Amino acid sequence: MIVKHLAEIVGTKDDIDTPTWSSRRFLLKQDQMGFSLHDTIIKEGTETYIWYKNHLEAVYCIEGEGEIEVVGGETYAIRPGMMYALSGHEKHFLRAKSQMRMVCVFNPPLTGREVHDEEGVYPLDAE
Repeated sequence: MIVKHLAEIVGTKDDIDTPTWSSRRFLLKQDQMGFSLHDTIIKEGTETYIWYKNHLEAVYCIEGEGEIEVVGGETYAIRPGMMYALSGHEKHFLRAKSQMRMVCVFNPPLTGREVHDEEGVYPLDAE
């Protein structure tokens, strides 16, 4: 059994901070669960271009408001209680009107070192 508390992750190597988001990584590839689990903060007033060409992601918003714009497609409002799943590797922009807190799940699982490259992509295995 794996049991963790957010306070054990904040400020450690599993707390990745970038100019637009912060990801507190609870479960990673090394945990052998078949997915990774993250508590992510999207910083207020930011826009991030993302393309998970190597991963599927599901996101559940628990705080804040913003939007996700699919490149060449629709824009969806994000607010607490909303979930979206990038089931088709959609290229998208994630915008935070206020600070958002999201629970994110990735398949295949992340290793923990990933940050978006110039294309908005996480590498397949960042070990």
